Amino acid sequence: MKKGRYDWAAAFKEDELFIKRWLEAGRPVPRIGIFVVAYNHVNFLARTLKRIPPLILDMVEEIFVFDDASKDDTYLVAEGFKKVYDLKKLTIHRQPQNRGYGGNQKAGYIYAIKRGLDYVILLHGDGQYAPEALPSLIRPILEEKAKVVFGSRMLIPGEARRGGMPLYKYIGNKILTAYENLFLGLSLSEYHSGYRLYSTKVLKKIPFTLNSDDFHFDTEIIVQIRELGEKIHEIPIPSYYGDEICYVNGIKYAWNIFRTIIHYKLYQWGLREDGRFKITSFRPSYELKKHPLSSHIQIVRIIPYNKCVLDIRCGYGALLPFLVEKNCQVIGLDTLPCDKIDKRFFHYIRCDLENISEIPYPENTFDVVILADVLEHIKNPQKLLSEVRRVIKPDGIVIASTGNIALFLYRILLLFGLFPYSKKGILDETHVHLYTFKTFCQLMRQAGFKIIKVVSTPIPFELILGNKLGGMLTYLYYPLTKLRKTLFAYQFILVCQKEVFFTTTEKK
Repeated sequence: MKKGRYDWAAAFKEDELFIKRWLEAGRPVPRIGIFVVAYNHVNFLARTLKRIPPLILDMVEEIFVFDDASKDDTYLVAEGFKKVYDLKKLTIHRQPQNRGYGGNQKAGYIYAIKRGLDYVILLHGDGQYAPEALPSLIRPILEEKAKVVFGSRMLIPGEARRGGMPLYKYIGNKILTAYENLFLGLSLSEYHSGYRLYSTKVLKKIPFTLNSDDFHFDTEIIVQIRELGEKIHEIPIPSYYGDEICYVNGIKYAWNIFRTIIHYKLYQWGLREDGRFKITSFRPSYELKKHPLSSHIQIVRIIPYNKCVLDIRCGYGALLPFLVEKNCQVIGLDTLPCDKIDKRFFHYIRCDLENISEIPYPENTFDVVILADVLEHIKNPQKLLSEVRRVIKPDGIVIASTGNIALFLYRILLLFGLFPYSKKGILDETHVHLYTFKTFCQLMRQAGFKIIKVVSTPIPFELILGNKLGGMLTYLYYPLTKLRKTLFAYQFILVCQKEVFFTTTEKK
């Protein structure tokens, strides 16, 4: 080994030895398939297949080559290899027409799912990614470290260039990876390696068939895995650049990656509908917004010390630590299972907010009732507010917050005929009501409350761009909410009290 070079052979041997011991111990082995993508690889495919370690050949369920309608004899080479080596595990599939790099992957993953495989490994037929590294790719799933494993040429400093990666590709890889990490909130060393292992359970949960047929399919599937919340485990692999032909248009590839990330961020911000990133349909997890100007922190500031507080739709208790510090006695009300709720709640009531008949407390019980981002989710908010009015003390306060549908961004979108629902934010697809400042105030007044204070919150740039840059932009934007809250406020917080002379008339 040359001085300063990483000993790849020793690393692969160590992982191969681990797998050998695993098999000898009779430990369970998942059903693994090696998916070989091939296009015009007549000079490389046989050599690539021959380099697969014998131990891995015995271990895997199937090796399936998908020839993407090559213009040369790639398909015949694969068939010949199978006959010469009598490799019954090898199956060869030829696309009737060229589907593109992404389209070929879609076909292979669908095949792996239908075959009932547990994991599928993507291997390129041109030998650019070392088949000798297959043990290193498989080991993490045996150790249950992750369900998605990527081979990275950038994980060991300097090895990519020593392996022959051209300088312009190295720089481009670094720039694009930094850009993707920044906006996806990940810390991957490389996004652009095609050496990957996926759990088919993960593939079933993401709409990969909606992805591009082009080369940025690999980036789209990373975004989908990130949206799913699945961990990506990286292992180091060597770089190899020989006389294989690269079909990637670098400028087009970079542009498509830039667009994909922007489209995803617009989807996250509720400014674009995009089926690629709509992974699951579930109630959003409302995590604590920690910025000093966020609705959560401003609500906490409003609540006095030593009060009896009812937190409606309390979630898992995001506000609870702050209220406990204020020596408040907090009762939570939500639909979540009781065993998942923070034990610091004085009491927790599990109920259906939509069909609640009454809050099980007597009149004039609470000093404070919190309705943080609640009323937009309730079909009949007047019914809930009627109960809130009953249990709040005459001098108590109700703190209600909601998003501003008249935010300037949504006004612009409507001009272009767009109304893009998303899984969270103002256009959260679970919302059944959307409010402007005027209609939100009207709702509270009609329920018998007078508004004693209004607080506006800025767009939460820190959730979009990260804590440092985003946090600073949030502060800079905040004066606009003071200038004209109806146009620039992201959310409104209304602090209300009972209207003394309010009466209701119920229909018999």
